[in-house]
Amino acid sequence: MPKSKRDKKISLTQTRKKGLEFKQNLVEEIRKCVDLYARVFVFSSQHIKTDKLKEMRIEWGHSRFFLGKNKVMALALGRTPEEELQDNLHKLSQRLVGQCGLLFTNATKQEVVEYFENKRYPVPPHAGDIATETVELKQGLLPQFSHAIEPHLRKLGLPTRLERGVPELLQDFVVCEEGRPLAPAQASILKLLGKEMAFFQLNMEWCWNRLDGKFECLLKEDTNGKDSEKEEGEEEEAEDDEVEEEEEEA
Repeated sequence: MPKSKRDKKISLTQTRKKGLEFKQNLVEEIRKCVDLYARVFVFSSQHIKTDKLKEMRIEWGHSRFFLGKNKVMALALGRTPEEELQDNLHKLSQRLVGQCGLLFTNATKQEVVEYFENKRYPVPPHAGDIATETVELKQGLLPQFSHAIEPHLRKLGLPTRLERGVPELLQDFVVCEEGRPLAPAQASILKLLGKEMAFFQLNMEWCWNRLDGKFECLLKEDTNGKDSEKEEGEEEEAEDDEVEEEEEEA
């Protein structure tokens, strides 16, 4: 049978890619904020919830949040001492790794840390998260699920069937065990069950002060075992000593 000429797929939505113009605007906005705000914070984030992030933006309307490509934000701040806009700002750009962002504010460091430490929102876990409890489903009907979702439950590994229009679990099933990382299927099942084992939070990790150019770590324990800028300075001095020893030997 010949293909109908009317059988054409037409997209009803159009999206524009964020091109060079968007990146240039982001760089300009960040550079403007460097001169307007007293402090800049680098924060990490996981399980971002758009509605909760919007609430934070409204409550902190006196400040600016930036979530963009790390390389673009680093370029705006300056990646090296020669490129940086102000003293020690390049150290902040070097911390833009992973899922993170920038907060420009005139609030004090204590105000920022206290506010965001207390802002935690429970959310469904993602694959790779650690299960905080053991979840087990007992054999029998699953009235919390509609009949339309039953095929999807089987794809996720649940031994189910339809019983008079209601999904039925054919045997006891352990969804996850406490302390173990979650597989994608397990995370999907927990989301369907409404189990919230993770949190959305903005973790303030690094701070730069425009007034004195001070750069400091806000983490209780850095992932590389460096808890303060002092230790970084000690390492740099040790490297300089090694270079001088090599020159003397030569």
